[in-house]
Amino acid sequence: MKWIKHGLIFCPENERDWMTSHAANPVPEALGGGMFRIYFSCRDKSSRSSIGFLELDLKNPSKVLRVSSHPVIQPGTLGLFDDSGAAMGCLVNADNKRYLYYLGWNLGVTVPWRNSIGLAISGPSDSLFTKYTQAPIVDRGPADPFSISYPSVMRDGPLWRMWYGSNLSWGANERNMAHVIKYAESVDGIHWDRQGHIAIPLKSSQEYALSKPWVIKDAGIFKMWYSHRGERYRIGYAESVDGKHWERMDDKAGIDVSESGWDSEMIEYACVFDYEGQRYMLYNGNRYAKTGIGLAILEQ
Repeated sequence: MKWIKHGLIFCPENERDWMTSHAANPVPEALGGGMFRIYFSCRDKSSRSSIGFLELDLKNPSKVLRVSSHPVIQPGTLGLFDDSGAAMGCLVNADNKRYLYYLGWNLGVTVPWRNSIGLAISGPSDSLFTKYTQAPIVDRGPADPFSISYPSVMRDGPLWRMWYGSNLSWGANERNMAHVIKYAESVDGIHWDRQGHIAIPLKSSQEYALSKPWVIKDAGIFKMWYSHRGERYRIGYAESVDGKHWERMDDKAGIDVSESGWDSEMIEYACVFDYEGQRYMLYNGNRYAKTGIGLAILEQ
């Protein structure tokens, strides 16, 4: 596959007091007639993340039509699992509800952070998202004793599937985290059975983090885009017939850094979706999305 880049579509520049920089982890929601709402994580001047959105017409994606005036999800109160920030994970429509899975941040003392997965639920239209509980729905436990990161959730018939990041260790610096992608299942999208199954392992000693999986099911095959990191993030790709056991095909990802500009140093946090027979990718670039969101279209 080969992705044709269509450039930068949005980069916050002190848009709001809670949106001073970054536009990470973009996730689309179709509104009809080519209109899309793109959810993303942004930061305030203290680097605490909230979830906001922009709206655009996919026929003219370089023109942003609306930016949210208030956060969709904001950090929790002091002491909660998301008091240091709430970051976008994924959005699932099921049973006339919208399930927004997000990452809650806690800054650490002995280690840099301890993250967990939270859930907010909304009605089918423009109704507000409400946090399901003040506690995470996926937290550290026997299967994930160190830290957890961004989920990709899919309802596959009666089964809910989740692919998410998990540390295998902590160490003296960030390179010691050994962050992989694991797999979990649920019957309701809220209570998750985790057995510690590693879906995508690290491939070499030079690689120390895999993050932000995005999974679609295409003609019976599960396809995953994710970020993999040695020195700098790149976008990887894998396929699976059962959603649990994956073959890495990073050479088929079809997209890499540009020679110059906003995505010339790193490229990460891909999200892939279809509209009217065309496949699109939203992604981030340099400095962990500080330079904004880009759009690419799959060459047919």
